[in-house]
Amino acid sequence: MKLTTSLRVVLPAVAATALVSAAALPADAAAMPKFAKPKVFGTSFQTDPRHDFTKHISPRHDGILRGWVTYYRSGRAEYEPIKWVKDTTGHTEGHFEGPAEGDVMAYASPLAKNVVFYSATGCKGTTVTVKNDSLGSKRCSRSVLIPRMKAGHRPALITVYRGKIVKVQEIYTP
Repeated sequence: MKLTTSLRVVLPAVAATALVSAAALPADAAAMPKFAKPKVFGTSFQTDPRHDFTKHISPRHDGILRGWVTYYRSGRAEYEPIKWVKDTTGHTEGHFEGPAEGDVMAYASPLAKNVVFYSATGCKGTTVTVKNDSLGSKRCSRSVLIPRMKAGHRPALITVYRGKIVKVQEIYTP
């Protein structure tokens, strides 16, 4: 009988401790599923077949979108998919572009409180900080991310989970 009483007290305490510990983890270490990463320089727009663009602007389904933020205000970002367009003139390798004007492919999601941001140009924006795949590798704070979102049109891999943007990893384009 003593053992049963002890378990009634200990088990809820252990469960509560586990929940508090999980909540304290950063977004990239939490129990978020692994999403398939799109090609960084993909030449077509990623689709979201379950998204209804005829209704109001809303979050993309869970996953990673190659895109950029077009508008940011009060903790909410509007973003759209982008694709890589190779330069045929030979002056550059190419550039990213969004959907044509009039194409409705925009999403909107709030930023998670613990959003993770990896910059391609460092936290001060002065040093190239990328991996071999042209993705930002310097982790910066939310306070660095927000002004960059307000500036708009910075190519990135945007991870959405449960309707919120939980990770932004910039794509470096010289």
